[in-house]
Amino acid sequence: MAQFFAIHPDTPQERLVKQAADIIRKGGVAVYPTDSCYALGCQIGDKTAMERILQIRKIDLKHHLTLMCADLSELGTYAKVDNSQFRQLKAATPGSYTFIMQATKEVPNRTLHPKRKTIGLRVPDNKIALALLQELGEPMLSCTLMLPEDEEPLTDPYEIRDRLEHAVDVIIDGGWCGTEPTTVIDMTDGIELVREGKGDKTLFGL
Repeated sequence: MAQFFAIHPDTPQERLVKQAADIIRKGGVAVYPTDSCYALGCQIGDKTAMERILQIRKIDLKHHLTLMCADLSELGTYAKVDNSQFRQLKAATPGSYTFIMQATKEVPNRTLHPKRKTIGLRVPDNKIALALLQELGEPMLSCTLMLPEDEEPLTDPYEIRDRLEHAVDVIIDGGWCGTEPTTVIDMTDGIELVREGKGDKTLFGL
Protein backbone atom coordinates (compact mmCIF):
# COMPACT_ATOMS: atom_id res chain seq x y z
CA MET A 1 0.00 0.00 0.00
CA ALA A 2 1.51 3.31 -1.10
CA GLN A 3 2.15 6.16 1.32
CA PHE A 4 0.22 9.30 0.28
CA PHE A 5 1.74 12.71 1.02
CA ALA A 6 0.03 16.04 0.28
CA ILE A 7 2.96 18.42 -0.23
CA HIS A 8 2.51 22.16 -0.76
CA PRO A 9 3.49 23.16 -4.32
CA ASP A 10 5.08 26.48 -3.30
CA THR A 11 6.50 25.66 0.15
CA PRO A 12 7.16 21.90 0.24
CA GLN A 13 7.16 20.53 3.79
CA GLU A 14 10.73 19.39 4.51
CA ARG A 15 9.58 16.54 6.76
CA LEU A 16 7.42 14.99 4.04
CA VAL A 17 10.08 15.48 1.36
CA LYS A 18 12.58 13.62 3.57
CA GLN A 19 10.13 10.78 4.17
CA ALA A 20 9.47 10.44 0.42
CA ALA A 21 13.22 10.46 -0.32
CA ASP A 22 13.79 7.74 2.30
CA ILE A 23 11.20 5.51 0.61
CA ILE A 24 12.93 6.01 -2.77
CA ARG A 25 16.37 5.26 -1.27
CA LYS A 26 15.01 1.96 0.08
CA GLY A 27 13.99 0.82 -3.40
CA GLY A 28 10.61 2.51 -3.62
CA VAL A 29 8.84 3.68 -6.77
CA ALA A 30 7.38 7.19 -6.45
CA VAL A 31 4.67 9.18 -8.19
CA TYR A 32 5.60 12.86 -8.01
CA PRO A 33 4.62 16.16 -9.69
CA THR A 34 6.69 17.99 -12.29
CA ASP A 35 6.16 21.16 -14.32
CA SER A 36 4.44 19.22 -17.12
CA CYS A 37 2.80 16.00 -15.84
CA TYR A 38 3.00 13.63 -12.91
CA ALA A 39 5.94 11.23 -13.23
CA LEU A 40 7.05 7.83 -12.00
CA GLY A 41 10.52 7.83 -10.45
CA CYS A 42 13.06 5.65 -8.64
CA GLN A 43 16.69 5.63 -7.58
CA ILE A 44 19.06 5.73 -10.54
CA GLY A 45 20.92 2.53 -9.63
CA ASP A 46 17.98 0.38 -8.55
CA LYS A 47 17.39 -2.30 -11.21
CA THR A 48 14.32 -3.80 -9.56
CA ALA A 49 12.58 -0.43 -9.14
CA MET A 50 13.38 0.45 -12.76
CA GLU A 51 11.83 -2.81 -13.94
CA ARG A 52 8.70 -2.06 -11.90
CA ILE A 53 8.34 1.30 -13.68
CA LEU A 54 8.73 -0.36 -17.08
CA GLN A 55 6.07 -2.90 -16.06
CA ILE A 56 3.62 -0.20 -14.89
CA ARG A 57 4.03 1.65 -18.19
CA LYS A 58 4.27 -1.54 -20.32
CA ILE A 59 7.31 -0.16 -22.16
CA ASP A 60 10.90 -1.22 -22.81
CA LEU A 61 14.10 0.82 -22.96
CA LYS A 62 13.53 1.79 -26.60
CA HIS A 63 11.24 4.31 -24.91
CA HIS A 64 13.84 6.62 -23.37
CA LEU A 65 13.78 6.87 -19.62
CA THR A 66 14.74 10.27 -18.22
CA LEU A 67 17.18 11.31 -15.54
CA MET A 68 15.40 14.03 -13.59
CA CYS A 69 18.19 16.35 -12.41
CA ALA A 70 18.21 19.03 -9.71
CA ASP A 71 20.32 21.45 -11.72
CA LEU A 72 22.50 21.93 -14.78
CA SER A 73 25.69 20.74 -13.07
CA GLU A 74 24.10 17.35 -12.42
CA LEU A 75 23.02 17.17 -16.04
CA GLY A 76 26.64 17.74 -17.08
CA THR A 77 27.77 14.82 -14.89
CA TYR A 78 25.50 12.31 -16.61
CA ALA A 79 25.61 13.53 -20.24
CA LYS A 80 28.36 14.49 -22.66
CA VAL A 81 27.82 18.23 -23.08
CA ASP A 82 29.97 20.59 -25.17
CA ASN A 83 30.20 24.36 -24.60
CA SER A 84 27.62 25.23 -27.25
CA GLN A 85 25.13 22.71 -25.86
CA PHE A 86 25.76 23.95 -22.32
CA ARG A 87 24.77 27.50 -23.30
CA GLN A 88 21.57 26.23 -24.91
CA LEU A 89 20.72 24.06 -21.91
CA LYS A 90 21.36 26.96 -19.53
CA ALA A 91 18.83 29.10 -21.41
CA ALA A 92 16.16 26.38 -21.23
CA THR A 93 16.53 24.96 -17.70
CA PRO A 94 14.73 24.53 -15.46
CA GLY A 95 11.84 23.96 -17.80
CA SER A 96 9.53 21.55 -19.61
CA TYR A 97 12.15 20.00 -21.87
CA THR A 98 13.65 16.54 -22.12
CA PHE A 99 17.04 16.36 -23.84
CA ILE A 100 18.23 13.16 -25.52
CA MET A 101 22.01 13.03 -25.10
CA GLN A 102 24.94 10.66 -25.10
CA ALA A 103 25.34 9.30 -21.59
CA THR A 104 28.56 9.33 -19.58
CA LYS A 105 29.87 6.32 -17.66
CA GLU A 106 28.08 7.66 -14.57
CA VAL A 107 24.80 6.34 -16.00
CA PRO A 108 24.13 2.61 -15.44
CA ASN A 109 24.25 0.85 -18.80
CA ARG A 110 20.97 -0.99 -18.16
CA THR A 111 19.07 2.32 -18.11
CA LEU A 112 20.20 3.42 -21.60
CA HIS A 113 18.56 3.05 -24.99
CA PRO A 114 19.85 -0.42 -26.01
CA LYS A 115 21.29 0.59 -29.41
CA ARG A 116 22.06 4.30 -29.14
CA LYS A 117 23.43 4.36 -25.56
CA THR A 118 21.52 7.60 -24.99
CA ILE A 119 19.42 8.83 -22.10
CA GLY A 120 16.82 11.54 -21.60
CA LEU A 121 17.75 14.31 -19.17
CA ARG A 122 15.75 17.16 -17.73
CA VAL A 123 15.65 19.79 -14.97
CA PRO A 124 12.01 20.36 -13.92
CA ASP A 125 10.62 23.75 -12.97
CA ASN A 126 8.66 22.39 -10.00
CA LYS A 127 9.48 23.13 -6.37
CA ILE A 128 8.39 19.72 -5.03
CA ALA A 129 10.39 17.80 -7.64
CA LEU A 130 13.48 19.95 -7.07
CA ALA A 131 13.21 19.61 -3.27
CA LEU A 132 12.97 15.84 -3.64
CA LEU A 133 15.96 15.71 -5.99
CA GLN A 134 18.04 17.90 -3.69
CA GLU A 135 17.17 15.70 -0.73
CA LEU A 136 18.16 12.57 -2.70
CA GLY A 137 21.44 14.15 -3.80
CA GLU A 138 21.29 12.45 -7.21
CA PRO A 139 18.97 12.28 -10.23
CA MET A 140 15.86 10.13 -10.30
CA LEU A 141 15.22 7.69 -13.11
CA SER A 142 11.81 8.79 -14.37
CA CYS A 143 9.12 8.71 -17.01
CA THR A 144 5.72 10.34 -17.49
CA LEU A 145 2.87 8.72 -15.58
CA MET A 146 0.92 7.54 -18.63
CA LEU A 147 -0.74 4.17 -18.22
CA PRO A 148 -0.95 1.91 -21.29
CA GLU A 149 -4.76 1.94 -21.38
CA ASP A 150 -5.00 5.76 -21.19
CA GLU A 151 -4.73 8.44 -23.87
CA GLU A 152 -3.49 11.17 -21.50
CA PRO A 153 -1.24 11.24 -18.43
CA LEU A 154 -2.94 10.90 -15.03
CA THR A 155 -3.45 14.26 -13.28
CA ASP A 156 -5.64 13.62 -10.23
CA PRO A 157 -3.61 12.35 -7.24
CA TYR A 158 -6.68 10.58 -5.80
CA GLU A 159 -7.32 8.72 -9.05
CA ILE A 160 -3.61 7.87 -9.14
CA ARG A 161 -3.95 6.41 -5.62
CA ASP A 162 -7.04 4.40 -6.62
CA ARG A 163 -5.27 2.89 -9.60
CA LEU A 164 -1.67 2.54 -8.42
CA GLU A 165 -1.65 2.24 -4.62
CA HIS A 166 -0.56 -1.40 -4.85
CA ALA A 167 1.95 -0.82 -7.67
CA VAL A 168 4.01 2.07 -6.22
CA ASP A 169 5.36 2.94 -2.76
CA VAL A 170 4.75 6.67 -2.39
CA ILE A 171 2.37 9.10 -4.12
CA ILE A 172 2.99 12.82 -3.74
CA ASP A 173 -0.06 15.01 -4.17
CA GLY A 174 1.34 18.29 -5.47
CA GLY A 175 -1.83 19.65 -7.01
CA TRP A 176 -2.63 20.10 -10.69
CA CYS A 177 0.30 19.55 -13.07
CA GLY A 178 -1.45 19.52 -16.43
CA THR A 179 -1.45 16.88 -19.14
CA GLU A 180 0.95 18.36 -21.69
CA PRO A 181 4.25 16.45 -21.72
CA THR A 182 7.68 17.96 -22.21
CA THR A 183 9.14 19.06 -25.50
CA VAL A 184 11.75 16.43 -26.43
CA ILE A 185 14.91 17.57 -28.20
CA ASP A 186 17.60 15.19 -29.48
CA MET A 187 21.03 16.81 -29.10
CA THR A 188 23.18 13.82 -30.02
CA ASP A 189 23.86 15.10 -33.55
CA GLY A 190 22.84 18.73 -33.91
CA ILE A 191 19.35 19.64 -32.72
CA GLU A 192 16.28 17.64 -33.70
CA LEU A 193 12.73 18.06 -32.44
CA VAL A 194 11.45 14.63 -31.40
CA ARG A 195 8.19 15.74 -29.76
CA GLU A 196 6.60 19.14 -29.45
CA GLY A 197 5.18 19.70 -25.98
CA LYS A 198 5.01 22.30 -23.25
CA GLY A 199 8.51 23.76 -23.68
CA ASP A 200 8.97 26.52 -26.27
CA LYS A 201 10.83 24.96 -29.23
CA THR A 202 11.83 28.38 -30.61
CA LEU A 203 14.46 28.64 -27.86
CA PHE A 204 16.36 26.12 -29.98
CA GLY A 205 15.65 27.76 -33.33
CA LEU A 206 13.04 25.11 -34.19
